[in-house]
Amino acid sequence: MRAEHASFACGAALGFLGDLATGDPRRGHPVAAFGRAAATAERRLWRDHRGYGALHTALCAGGVAAGAALLTRAVRALDGRRGAEVALTAAATWAVLGGTSLGREARAVGAALTAGDLEVARERLPHLCGRDPQALDGPQIARAVVESVAENTSDAVVGALVWGAVGGVPGLMGFRAVNTLDAMVGHKSPRYRRFGWAAARLDDVAGWPGARLTAALATLAGPDPRGAWRAWRRDGRRHPSPNAGPVEASFAGALGVRLGGTLTYGGRVEHRPVLNSGGRPVESADIERAIRLSRRVGVLALGVSVAARPVLSVLTGRPRAAGRGRG
Repeated sequence: MRAEHASFACGAALGFLGDLATGDPRRGHPVAAFGRAAATAERRLWRDHRGYGALHTALCAGGVAAGAALLTRAVRALDGRRGAEVALTAAATWAVLGGTSLGREARAVGAALTAGDLEVARERLPHLCGRDPQALDGPQIARAVVESVAENTSDAVVGALVWGAVGGVPGLMGFRAVNTLDAMVGHKSPRYRRFGWAAARLDDVAGWPGARLTAALATLAGPDPRGAWRAWRRDGRRHPSPNAGPVEASFAGALGVRLGGTLTYGGRVEHRPVLNSGGRPVESADIERAIRLSRRVGVLALGVSVAARPVLSVLTGRPRAAGRGRG
């Protein structure tokens, strides 16, 4: 294994273990700092216009990727750079991954549902997704949690690792910046229908490979591979999101549950297609099953990304550039 690839493998593994051990800190997280900076830029740039939204996306996401590229180049110019490269990759991987915090929040809602405390479950649900919790009963909350676990396995774990394999630290950081912008401005509210268009479309493109890998790994690692494959093939394209559809359908089939249906966002009712219509309704116990599946998918995605890194380096021509930098 080339030294560059070994540095990525070690750094990504250490960052993954760091997320497993600590999750996201309550304060001072780099993604939260990016969110505050993006919100400041939005206040200055907002117009009900796609062009201004595209400028906001380019400045925020492009600035993060460019800054990460400059930092990577500076680290590679150091003496003893291999250790520094590993440390930088580990820090970036830890910063962008959110699998442990995802599981923590999902378990908190699941524990409240198991205890029969709907009010606490409703209070915790916004930590996972943007649905209106007050109108939801227990099974609907459980369904929302499982859908959020599935979608965020792709967004907060697998997609980041995929782009880390493609672009190293700039790929890791750039993907998380795009995904965060989509969460902030990419929804179809009156304020963001035009301004958030660029962030939403860029997130669709960036999330495409990670979503398909997530669906494939959920099919392989889940308790019902055939059910996952059938649901993915039959229902994945029916979801309004091109990336959430395959992921949620494969999780639904793997767990033997029924996802989708009516939901409410910001007072707006949506009637989404049912995924895995032959499955049973979601129960609170399925939340833990979804978390365990998400964890298995994340571990497998780490292995795939590390293994794919040398191949992707050849395809993008990075080995020659790396070779010029060695003395």
